[in-house]
Amino acid sequence: MSLTEIPIDIYDPDGYVAGPPHEVFTELRRTHPVYWQDMPDSPGYWAVLRHADVVTVAREPLLFSASTGGVILEDLDDRRLTGMQGMLLAMDPPRHVVFRRPVAPTFKKKVIDQLEGNVRAICREIMARAADKSDVEFVHDVTSGLPSRVVGQIMGLPVEDLEYIHHLAEQLTTSQDSDYVKIDDDPDAASFAMAAYAVAFATRRRAEEPREDLTTLVLQTDFGGAPMTDGEFANFFVQLVTAGNDTTKTMLSSGLAALLAHPGQLAELRADHEAIPGAVEEILRWANPLHYFRRTATDDVELNGAEIKAGDKVAMYYTSANRDEAVFEDSQAFDIHRKPNPHLSFGIAEHFCLGVHLARLEGRVFFEELLSTFPRIEQTGDAVRARSNLNNALKALPVRLGR
Repeated sequence: MSLTEIPIDIYDPDGYVAGPPHEVFTELRRTHPVYWQDMPDSPGYWAVLRHADVVTVAREPLLFSASTGGVILEDLDDRRLTGMQGMLLAMDPPRHVVFRRPVAPTFKKKVIDQLEGNVRAICREIMARAADKSDVEFVHDVTSGLPSRVVGQIMGLPVEDLEYIHHLAEQLTTSQDSDYVKIDDDPDAASFAMAAYAVAFATRRRAEEPREDLTTLVLQTDFGGAPMTDGEFANFFVQLVTAGNDTTKTMLSSGLAALLAHPGQLAELRADHEAIPGAVEEILRWANPLHYFRRTATDDVELNGAEIKAGDKVAMYYTSANRDEAVFEDSQAFDIHRKPNPHLSFGIAEHFCLGVHLARLEGRVFFEELLSTFPRIEQTGDAVRARSNLNNALKALPVRLGR
């Protein structure tokens, strides 16, 4: 029986616990590259599965709006949607440019490269603590500390607050997993708590002397002729802190899992650290941190044979596009030497990831320090995946680190 004869559900979060449904995506790319998926409690959506079609959607931000319905598949109430629309990732042009342009220079490669010394120092502290334990749960004992501290330095956050902020970020990004958010919990609690923290932090910083950090830049800059309001700063803060924590943690933990599953390539990286940047790109392609982002069609449009109506949800599936056979040779294989590697894990066009250079720097330095510190790394139990149809993340990876 072919996959097309079996009921397919690429929405159900339970379908991702054992790993992304790559066989299903492969079949759908061949037979239904723009696939209609029903949802249990709201209108369904068009899943865009081929690389070229994802690029088409991303490059038409007015036809495929990030703002109209937000960037997740679930329909949000007015309050939650308004909050999401205040984040860069859910702004359409021209508003997106108004808010992105003033902060973009802070994330240019030549600026981010100046952080390498700080990133390396943080990594060495993390490795030293991990060495004292030997047996670690890699996701939280090792990877979590790096993005939290780096974002904290960029924003000028108090060190004593980083653990709390990281906890809220995990709840925000893994709300479909009962290990993070219980059924009876308020699903908005973490978002409101982080927004409240951001407003209090901004109020305090406005009363203090300016510092050389991103918070001062944002608070002193006019966006479209006026400074950010408290609510706008809170939305900016929630996106930056959450994205910086979650996607980097996922890249690092999923990256180690991939390398442990391919010991020959891990050995190559140990012997030649110059290959690490290419390995980071392949990790991002093969184990991309986010499965999809949503858009909403603003007009009727045909896409690869699908008749999309104005108001329809459209999901760009990076997990499928990154293994498109038309773009990547031997697309299901993990290959640290893959060139070219036009993966879409950072997005493309209007919403290309603002933190791309920071993510690449953190990935390179982290694996340089990990492999230099520990000549032996052994997985001691099964990896456990988060229950999520949005976040392609591990929540546990038990390993033994040996010197």
